Amino acid sequence: MPPIEEHVKISRERTGKDYRELHEWLDGDPEKKAERHDITKIYEYGEMIEERFGKEGLQEYIQHLHDDVKVKIGKILMDFERAMAEALSYFGIK
Repeated sequence: MPPIEEHVKISRERTGKDYRELHEWLDGDPEKKAERHDITKIYEYGEMIEERFGKEGLQEYIQHLHDDVKVKIGKILMDFERAMAEALSYFGIK
């Protein structure tokens, strides 16, 4: 998943604001990172984030999660494709 600095850069390019505090809240505490990325808590955390950062901050929170999901799934797909190619080659199928 993108590091905090990459999320900050993306937010700055999109909104003109870096939302560093928001991105640090999401990614900065390794013990709470998974919990804060739990998409089943978007409503719960979203209310808190909107109160603190406004509607644009809420959108940046959702975008942060979107970007992380996209990277994570992309890595899983690359690993799968590599493993599948190796298996097919091993068995002489491809």
